Amino acid sequence: MDAGGHGGAATISSFGEEVAKVWAELPVRVDWAAVAEQCAWAASRVRSLLVVPAVRLLVFVSLAMTVMILVEKLFVCAVCIAVRVFRLTPDRRYRWEPITAGSDEESGGDRDTAKYPMVLVQIPMYNEREGVVVVMKVYKLSIGAACALEWPTERVVIQVLDDSTDPVVKDLVEMECYRWMSKGVNIKYEVRGNRKGYKAGALKEGLKHDYVKDCQYIAMFDADFQPESDFLLRTIPFLVHNPEIALVQTRWKFVNSDECLLTRFQEMSLDYHFKYEQEAGSSVYSFFGFNGTAGVWRISAINDAGGWKDRTTVEDMDLAVRAMLQGWKFVYVGDIKVKSELPSTFKAYRFQQHRWSCGPANLFKKMMVEILESKKVSLWSKIHLWYDFFFVGKVAAHTVTFIYYCFAIPVSVLFPEIQIPLWGVVYIPTVITLLKALGTPSSFHLVILWVLFENVMSLHRIKAAVSGLLDAGGRVNEWVVTEKLGDTNKKPSINGSDSVEVIDLKLTKADVKITEPLVPKLLKRYHCSEIFVGTCIILCGCYDVFYAKKGYYIFLFLQGTAFLVVGFGYVGTLPPSTT
Repeated sequence: MDAGGHGGAATISSFGEEVAKVWAELPVRVDWAAVAEQCAWAASRVRSLLVVPAVRLLVFVSLAMTVMILVEKLFVCAVCIAVRVFRLTPDRRYRWEPITAGSDEESGGDRDTAKYPMVLVQIPMYNEREGVVVVMKVYKLSIGAACALEWPTERVVIQVLDDSTDPVVKDLVEMECYRWMSKGVNIKYEVRGNRKGYKAGALKEGLKHDYVKDCQYIAMFDADFQPESDFLLRTIPFLVHNPEIALVQTRWKFVNSDECLLTRFQEMSLDYHFKYEQEAGSSVYSFFGFNGTAGVWRISAINDAGGWKDRTTVEDMDLAVRAMLQGWKFVYVGDIKVKSELPSTFKAYRFQQHRWSCGPANLFKKMMVEILESKKVSLWSKIHLWYDFFFVGKVAAHTVTFIYYCFAIPVSVLFPEIQIPLWGVVYIPTVITLLKALGTPSSFHLVILWVLFENVMSLHRIKAAVSGLLDAGGRVNEWVVTEKLGDTNKKPSINGSDSVEVIDLKLTKADVKITEPLVPKLLKRYHCSEIFVGTCIILCGCYDVFYAKKGYYIFLFLQGTAFLVVGFGYVGTLPPSTT
């Protein structure tokens, strides 16, 4: 064995000597110093001819889109100021008279309710749960609020469209409907055999029932929305006295906005959307995107627009755009507020923002030609739809935030030849932020944190918007119901109805998902994309401190930290399954 081992070593040694001899006899010699110099020269050429011009172009495009957004925000703000100064409220722009019922002599002096139009109130519901869960009886609040609406009982139909997959939850909703039915409320509990088309499919199916044929208007509320009792009395007159109006949209009011910073940030964004964007669209163009709930539609307008379609995840916006192209008008009434709940977990909010960013971009792609070919609207309305509503509001706003603030500015510190003007780094972003903060003055002290968080969310919004524009990826038409946890510490009531209870439900075996042992619960809190981006931004900040010295490091450190905070799961509340 020893002899064989020594022989093998000798063979290897001789082979190495032969290789060295052949290499020495080769005519070509490698000058590694020259190779390194050539690689450095090539890298410098690529940097100067490709990378720097590309980053410079990206900065230029970002600045141009930022100016577009600034002009749009200034216009919206100017319109809303004019509306307030000149008191151009909806009841002054359109005819509004209360609907009253006189006494009918033939019926012995009883109230004549024939003047009240037939109204359908739709409440689409869906509950998907995993394992043992704590379910807040939100359905009791929404159904109770709908049944408490002030309107003649014989002139309103409450329609609960239940797409729940869990039989226990379905039984609870059905029992609640029969409870109100026993009190004399005209309420219908409707289910269907499949969930085709998701919410749009449920709403479309709900209109096919015979009792709907007598209805003229539809009031829509999601499962967590609670309208005030006078909601119909204040909205229906706009439709009755103005036959050109197709939709009356009201404002959302949030019952859990103080639950955590995540809900406060959402309140700031949505308050601006309703108080300024919706108000400006209603006042100038008589058009805005339907918010999917807390609104009243004219049924004939829905039919004229082609009905509900499930081609995107924003069926509400799809219907609104098609109705607008048919010449219908919309009115936003901000004085009417409907209580609702904000998602308090980051996971739920992220899914919601994906749907709200991907859907509009995908709809824009599918309706580009249809908008241009429309014969019933003016050129001005087409420009508004194309440029202002879709491109600036749904595409540029979602893409430029990440490209500019989270990529172009951090990367620019690596290139001394790229200089971003001060007005593009400081002045314009500050003005845009202040204009958007006007929606919620009480939260003005949170504006810096809010902006940093909005920049973090732009990572998901740009991915969603790009996938929607390209119609790529499996999540383009993915519908994930936004999870609402409810406030288990409060027990609200509707007109003396039972207080909200917290119950434990066990689902059927078919719906129970087996726990995943390979993924620890703690790791589910981590978001790798946010951690990666945050780390890169902080590294760029360090480079700025030690080498570039452009002065961006304060913003870069703050923004990078915001990404890391979100990435490690320290935003929002934790769902019961992870605590």
